Amino acid sequence: MPEYQDLNSVLSRAREAKVEAILCASFDLDSSRSGVELSRKQDLIYSAIGIHPHHADQVTDAALNELRYLAADPNVVAIGEMGLDYYQNEQPWEVQQAAFRKFLQLAQDLNKPAIIHCRDAQEDLIKIMKEENKGGLRGVFHCFAGDDTLIDFAKAIGFYISFTGNVTFKKAHKVRENVAKIPLANLLLETDCPYLAPEPFRGKRNEPAYVHYIAQAIAKIKGVSLEEVAKATTQNAKDLFKI
Repeated sequence: MPEYQDLNSVLSRAREAKVEAILCASFDLDSSRSGVELSRKQDLIYSAIGIHPHHADQVTDAALNELRYLAADPNVVAIGEMGLDYYQNEQPWEVQQAAFRKFLQLAQDLNKPAIIHCRDAQEDLIKIMKEENKGGLRGVFHCFAGDDTLIDFAKAIGFYISFTGNVTFKKAHKVRENVAKIPLANLLLETDCPYLAPEPFRGKRNEPAYVHYIAQAIAKIKGVSLEEVAKATTQNAKDLFKI
């Protein structure tokens, strides 16, 4: 597992910002292993295990068996990232789709929420989720970049929608329009570290403490207090991830 010299400082700043828990999501087997190990060492950190669609060709039977083993750890509270990405197209669509189906099945088998990545693949993603949902599918569309169709689908199946630091970007008008359409009961906050640091840290490495700025932006959009956003989204996260 990689060690970062400023890990303790990052966690200290998170606590100062009143962050109650950190979820370390994964993008391949190595990061899944590292995330679980980190969550064992740090009380503030939980982990999600999965393989990003950019690495969908790595979703073998052996990989899935290892992820099942890792998921037995009590610090593992979700499966992900998983999903479809037709924007980067780093893997053939059929490979991504097959991997996504396997992860939707895995999440339901393990009774854990799914953290779903979707970029320029909304139609296929909704179709596959409808086909693979056996009644136990729950989770969140992370770093949301969809439209009204995906918002309505999320509400219909009881999924949460999560926003990142890009909600603070000056030209992110569509993101803010989406925030305005989604009730607090369906919202989660995330940083997507190390990416998408909010203003005034844009272009720098993101970190958990900066979720404060995302909550501020959403409170302004919705015309409610920061405390109301923080309370609602914290409870939503606790309900979804059982922490």
